[in-house]
Amino acid sequence: MSTGRVRAKKKASSVDQSPDSLPLRSSGRQVKKKAAETADDDDEATSEKKYRKCEKAGCTATCPVCFASAAERCAKNGYTSRWYHLSCGEHFCNECFDYYYRSHKDGYEKYTAWKRIWTSNGKSEPSPKAFMADQQLPYWVQCTKPACGKWRQLTKEIQLTSQIAKTYRCGMKLSNSTKTEGSDQCSMPEDLRVAEVSDHWWYSMLILPPLLKDSVAAPFLAAYYPDCVGMSPSCTSTNRLLGESNTVKLEHLKSMPNLAVSGLNKYFQPFYQPNECGKALCVRPDVMELDELYEFPEYSRDPTMYLALRNLILALWYTNCKEALTPQKCTHHIIVRGLVRIRCVQETERILYFMTRKGLINTGILSVSPDQYLLPKEYHNKSVIIVGSGAAGLAAAKQLHNFGIKVIILEAKERIGGRVWDDKTFKGITVGRGAQIVNGCVNNPVALMCEQLGIKMHRLGERCDLIQEGGRITDPTIDKRMDFHFNAILDVVSEWRKDKSQHHDVPLGEKIQEIYKAFIQESGIQFSELEEKVLQFHLSNLEYACGSNLSLVSARSWDHNEFFAQFAGDHTLLTVGYSTVLDKLAEGVDIRLNFPVRNIDYSGEEVQVTTTDGTMWAAQKVLVTVPLALLQKNTIQFNPPLPEKKIKAINSLGAGVIEKIALQFPYRFWDSKIQGADFFGHVPPSSSQRGLFSVFYDMDPQGKYSVLMSVVTGDAVTTIKNLDDKQVLQQCMTVLRELFKEQEVPDPVKFFVTRWSQDPWTQMAYSFVKTGGSGEAYDILAEDVQGKIFFAGEATNRHFPQTVTGAYLSGVREASKIAAF
Repeated sequence: MSTGRVRAKKKASSVDQSPDSLPLRSSGRQVKKKAAETADDDDEATSEKKYRKCEKAGCTATCPVCFASAAERCAKNGYTSRWYHLSCGEHFCNECFDYYYRSHKDGYEKYTAWKRIWTSNGKSEPSPKAFMADQQLPYWVQCTKPACGKWRQLTKEIQLTSQIAKTYRCGMKLSNSTKTEGSDQCSMPEDLRVAEVSDHWWYSMLILPPLLKDSVAAPFLAAYYPDCVGMSPSCTSTNRLLGESNTVKLEHLKSMPNLAVSGLNKYFQPFYQPNECGKALCVRPDVMELDELYEFPEYSRDPTMYLALRNLILALWYTNCKEALTPQKCTHHIIVRGLVRIRCVQETERILYFMTRKGLINTGILSVSPDQYLLPKEYHNKSVIIVGSGAAGLAAAKQLHNFGIKVIILEAKERIGGRVWDDKTFKGITVGRGAQIVNGCVNNPVALMCEQLGIKMHRLGERCDLIQEGGRITDPTIDKRMDFHFNAILDVVSEWRKDKSQHHDVPLGEKIQEIYKAFIQESGIQFSELEEKVLQFHLSNLEYACGSNLSLVSARSWDHNEFFAQFAGDHTLLTVGYSTVLDKLAEGVDIRLNFPVRNIDYSGEEVQVTTTDGTMWAAQKVLVTVPLALLQKNTIQFNPPLPEKKIKAINSLGAGVIEKIALQFPYRFWDSKIQGADFFGHVPPSSSQRGLFSVFYDMDPQGKYSVLMSVVTGDAVTTIKNLDDKQVLQQCMTVLRELFKEQEVPDPVKFFVTRWSQDPWTQMAYSFVKTGGSGEAYDILAEDVQGKIFFAGEATNRHFPQTVTGAYLSGVREASKIAAF
């Protein structure tokens, strides 16, 4: 290409520089004419004169045709001094190249105007080939008649739109899309070049990757160079936010976090913005992730086409997550010139199925009918038994069912939900006996399912007044000071563990105490009695997060998941309860209640599952989603026994316990003191009472009903274990009456106390890493055994343990693995 350009430029400069060069140019023509006349006597030379092959090595086009037809002397399908190759079926001649590239030609102005826009918005070279691909190649469109589906080339002046792509029929007059030229247009043969597009070699011979125009992803990606994320820099939709001073504004956009897209749920932020910190379930729009590279290795050299289509699919899904996204719904949004559009449409199906299988799209509470399964038939020939109907089991079942895979859930209890159990007996309010708070809503699948269901989540405020027994509200400066010291202690723990192996691990409580004592000794600072109590409150909050007394928790790995991007944004209260979401997940799934599983035998070709009543069930795969505590107590017998590595991992994690108490009162006695806050804290009078009703949540953000919920954590769980519910209530009321001593606190009209540790099919709240353990145990728990037994649940999710979200995502993960096996 460069040689041709140099020659052409020399000719042009000889014209521009001096009239003296004209006779030389003329002489050159005469010499060429004489040479041509001599060649006329030679048949081979005549053939060479009339026709020239494409110089691109390996190009299969034996007789190139110029698609541009821009220059008056366009070679069309005849002779040109050089063919410019875009694909094996698309070339333009040297005359049309000159028409746009030479400053004295009519097309030069159009080319330079395009070049200015491209340079200011894009990062790639604004070459003549890029111009031809972006502005001059004809569009291709597929007939939407089901019996046809042939691809047709549009005339050069027709601009393809989403609407045309959606409604096109063979022979349609696009100036008036209601009429067609005859009824048998579909019988006309398809251009032979179309069949070649599907072949691997065709794509490898493509000179420029496709850059989509008017991509639905454009509003999400305004802070990126369009061509780095698969979009055309010449398109108005990709540069409308940049305006005149593009460089300045682009840099400004790159520094803006969470670029809002009009009309979109604020929690939907599927793409990282430049310079943004880690955010869970975000993708880099300009980079392929490892599992994508593994699945689509052909894009490793140039990922542009993959990124363009993946970004488009993700944007389409988040624009409307209430309906299943199909290849057909994506196709008409793929606007790109040339034969490569056919390839893009073909690849969209593959990419969409991959993203569906991985649970990136077409997930949540979607329900599909048997004739609309989300994956093609080759995925349907599997049968799966799922043990447990908590968030993990239901998530996996929903995914597998929607994929078209036969699935049955065996549930030990008389209800679904596992550690999600909502009490709806309180007047006007749903209170979760288990989970009810969503920690970090941005990209959280729970937020997605709430959007699908039309449920609003209540954003929890940050204010949490700490009330002392006696009724006084703690000075916020004292709280801030002790919070700072508490976090400083944890920072020292982080420093300490940097060079420590598992063998050097110690209990977190012990390490905190050691650091605290050393700080007091070295600094000479003496904390007041109140400050010491406030520190105990923060320690109880940490025990709430861990689900255990700190003496059992690993100092080295207590927050192992924080090394991965976590869910950002608001913490919310799911006022309708998680069961609303889980009940929807359960719809259409075959669930057998009161069937505790006793034995799983995977020694044969099929896996045999035996329930406690002696019933035997068989399937190709089994997914176990029971709580960690049940695996630790060998509630289910495996044959052969589970690998030693997995058993060791199971026992290196702790089965944490927290309990809850909820109380409904005749009126809201706390309103005047709390002043609209969503919760308030209880400063423990001594370390021995740490964790006993440390935080109280107002369960009705509307302020209409009078329900408080509190938690019992750490050693306090053991304290209440041997008390009956009324005794626990009495202790809780004693605390409340101390916190609101200045007024009369009425007796509750209704209450409950949870007993998760005594529930035979649960026995825990959520997992933690025990001293001497590591976060790797979560990954080992998640490993399948022989491709037959799979595991899900919060204790198998290293990134998001201890949450309904983590459990849900582990179910989606295993459904993907089972489908791919």
